[in-house]
Parts: sequence; C-alpha cells; structure tokens
Amino acid sequence: MMRRNIDIVNGSMPKKLISFAMPVMLTGILQLLFNTCDMIIVGQFSGSDALAAVGATTYLVNLLINAFLGLSVGVNVVAALYFGARDHENFQKTVHTAVTLSLVCGIPLAILGIIVCRPCLAAMNTPSNVLDGATLYMRILFSGIPFLLLYNFGAAILRAQGNTRQPLLFLTMSGIINVVLNIILVTVFHLSVAGVAIATVTSQFVSALLILHCLRDPKSLYCLDFRKLRISFVLLKKIFSIGIPATVNSMLFNISNTQIQSSVNIFGSAAIAGSAAAGCIDNFIYTSMNAMHQTSVNFTAQNVGAGQNHKISKILYLCLLYVTIIGVGAGAIALLFNRQLLMLYTRDIAAIEHGLVRLNIIASTYFLCGYMEVITGVLRGMGYSVFPTLVSCVCICGFRLAWIMTVFKATPSLFILFIAYPVSWIITTLILFVFYFIFKRKQNKFSIK
Repeated sequence: MMRRNIDIVNGSMPKKLISFAMPVMLTGILQLLFNTCDMIIVGQFSGSDALAAVGATTYLVNLLINAFLGLSVGVNVVAALYFGARDHENFQKTVHTAVTLSLVCGIPLAILGIIVCRPCLAAMNTPSNVLDGATLYMRILFSGIPFLLLYNFGAAILRAQGNTRQPLLFLTMSGIINVVLNIILVTVFHLSVAGVAIATVTSQFVSALLILHCLRDPKSLYCLDFRKLRISFVLLKKIFSIGIPATVNSMLFNISNTQIQSSVNIFGSAAIAGSAAAGCIDNFIYTSMNAMHQTSVNFTAQNVGAGQNHKISKILYLCLLYVTIIGVGAGAIALLFNRQLLMLYTRDIAAIEHGLVRLNIIASTYFLCGYMEVITGVLRGMGYSVFPTLVSCVCICGFRLAWIMTVFKATPSLFILFIAYPVSWIITTLILFVFYFIFKRKQNKFSIK
C-alpha cells in the first residue's frame, strides 16, 4: 500500500511534484474525455438543440454540486496535515468523518437539485426549445450526486497520502462504462440527453463502489469500518474551516459563470451550443492546470503538518513554473486547432463561429487562471482558506457582474462578454500574490492542534 503513496515530505521536490501531479492531471483529462464523449455523441446524433440542452446546464450543475463538493478540499487538507504529522488516530477519524459527511450531504443535495433545476434554468433565459431537455438532463444527473460526493471525498483521502494512482484507475474503469452506455443509449435506443445522463449516473455509481472497496482495505492506514461511521465534530470543525470557504469560493466562481451563461443565452441556441463546445475544450486546459492546484494543496499541507514550513516557497514557485508550461502549451494547441476541435462537437456553422470567439480568448489567457489556482492552493494548504474566498467574492464574482451590467450592457457582444475572464484573473492573481507574502510571515501561527 505504501508503495502507491508518494513521500511528499522527504526527497527531491521537483520530481515528486511531477509524480504526484501527472496522475491527477490524467484523472481530470480522462474525466473530461468521458464528458466530451457525452457532448460529441449527443451533438452528432441528436442535434444542436440537444447539445445546447446539455451545455445550458453546465454552470448551474456546477453551482449546486460545488455547494458540498468544496468540502472535499477541507477533507484533503485536514487528512494531509495529520498524515504529514504521522497522527494516525486523527487521520482515521478524518476518514470516517468524511465518508459519513458525504452520505449525509449527498441525498439533500440530490433532492434540492431535482426541485430547483427548472425554475433556475428558466431564470437563466434558457430558450424554450432547450428548456425541457436541459431540465430532464439535470434531474437525472442529480439523482447520482451521492455517488459523486462519495467518490470525491474518498479520492481526497487517497491524495492526502500521496496516492494519486488509484483514483486514476477507478475513474478509467467507470469512464469506459460511461462511454459504452452513451453509445448504446443514444445511438441505439435514441434516448438523447436522457441517455447521456443515465450513463453518467451509472458510471458515478461504479466509481463510488470502487473507492469504498479501496478504503475498506484492512492493510491500509485508513481502513474504513462501517461500524465506525460517525462524525467527529472536532474534526468536522477543522474540515469546515477549510472546506466551507473553498465551497463558497467555488460557488462564487460558478455564480459569476452562471451570470455569463445567462448573457450567452440571450444570443440564442447556436451561441449556447458554440459556447458549450468551446467550454468543453478550454476545460481541458483548466483541468490540466488544476492538477497543480491540487498538488500545491497537498504538498503544502503535508509539509506544514511535518513542521517543514521552509519548503512552502519552493512548492509555490515550482508549481507556478509547471502551471505556466501546461497553460501556455495546452492553450497554444487549442488555438492552433480551434476550428477542427469545435467541429468534433457540432457541424452547425453558426455555433462554430460563436464558439471560436470564446475559445480564442480563453485559450490564449488561461495560464493566468492557473497562477490564481496555485496561489490559492498554497494558501489553503497553509490553513488560510477564508481570504482567497473574500478575494474571489470581490475580484471574480463582483467584477464580472459589474462588467456585465456596465461594459457588456453598453456593447453587447460575445467578445466583450468573454474578455471579462482574463481581466478578472489578472486582478485576482495580483492581490493573492501580495497577501501570500503577508501570510507567509505568519505561517508559524498555524497549528493543527
């Protein structure tokens, strides 16, 4: 079991950062590939309206899911701190608290999503020809939220030990099931958006079973025992202190993105489909960079737990270097093959032209978002989770809303709308950099006791 774990605290930092990040990156990319298959299959076999129905739900689904999924960041940090400190008793308590929490939160979130999805979609100016399909897709998708939370909480526990390979293996297995079911349900049974949603929920159920089987390994440090499933309120407080600000941070991002999606919806179903297709492509860039965010969280937290605070600056600068290489490289590929990539999702010329507007702006500047994510990860690993949330509230959500109400309202075009993204990343990154150096001086005040 220990051979699966990377020793984060000792040894060569550059090599181990890459060894940790690569499986995380591949996990995210594979997940996106499977989701991309959803979009490609529904777009090619069910038409642009079906593609728009799936695409119109993206930000709203993320908003509701991240209401609880952000807590997995708290689980990750607390588990990594105790693992780095070699406090095995509290590490095991964290495992049982996290699994119990995922089960307690999953069912209410599923019910909430099923109830509110249609009025929320209507409030987002979703066109009438898309609304019914989008509502059906969301309701089926939310029935699988308990499985999604269980997998993500379990994967956070594994990553906290330096084990990033098994989550990759589990996702690969469940993703293959997703793709096969997509092909069967959409092309054979002609279930369109419902088939895509059913395939996704089924794959999430499989991944949850696999992660539970792994956590119950009696030879492992976590050794999940169903008889010990309970919430430690002392540890829950620690998880919440990191996880709730991370949750709010994710929700703020998605609130601002939901506002942008509402503005995209004004331009009609072709713009929605094109933006959704471009969003799928630029998600590959984000997911690749986000691997460095998760790496920065885990390496910082374990080293803080082990009392090696002097390594934090090195972790930050190496992660910034790697995220630059990833963001610029992946962005260049997306720009070079922009039209060909969009044609994988739709053959609608109008949708492709709309998608090019978004893709060209985001792909060329996405590395700036990577900087913001890495600095946020280091701050969370140090135990400072509230401040990045406050910065996001003002510089991401607040700024983009103000942009839509002023600049976009004065000149309503997709170009003006999407340029809000890189501007907000620049502002946020600069502020986070300044306060990182302030918090770095206070790092010795942070304790897990």
